[in-house]
Amino acid sequence: MSFRKAVLTVIVLEILLVAFALVNYGNSLTALQAVTRYSGRLSLVLFSIIFLILPNTQRLSRVLSHKPFMVFAVAHGIHLIELLGYVYLSGNELIPIRLAGGFVAYVLIFAMPVFQLRHERGLITETHFKVALTIYQYYVWFIFFMSYLPRVQGKLPNVGGEYWEFVVLLAWVCMLMGMKLSSLIFKGKSHS
Repeated sequence: MSFRKAVLTVIVLEILLVAFALVNYGNSLTALQAVTRYSGRLSLVLFSIIFLILPNTQRLSRVLSHKPFMVFAVAHGIHLIELLGYVYLSGNELIPIRLAGGFVAYVLIFAMPVFQLRHERGLITETHFKVALTIYQYYVWFIFFMSYLPRVQGKLPNVGGEYWEFVVLLAWVCMLMGMKLSSLIFKGKSHS
């Protein structure tokens, strides 16, 4: 898929999510909370594609584009704008440790397209790129995990959504790691 088509698809999906929330909740703070939730799930889908397909960059280019990190950064950037808007308008109190963890994740998310471009231009070695890629993948995975774990535990009561949704999403995030580790083990055995 071309980069342009991937980004346009993300934008259209985000617009549809806004429309869906407005239809279901009207022009309200609850609608903005729902849009933020739905947008985060779209980001999880995109991240899942990246996480599962890497290191097969040719296949990732066909499925998501030759700039998958930029596509994800655009989607998660939209999510960030919605999240900041909701937090500001709702007056919800921020939890410092969650804020710090999320900040680091966003730095990695927005830095990874730059790392990819610099690697493609030969400005970053393969080894340095692989280190950045590994940190990016597993840290962002961890942040998704930590987004859903406290929801399942009931520690974030005002986040909106249903308990069963959080269980399903946490299970999916855990399955992602299981699939990733099993593919790495299988790949390691096939090379020995």
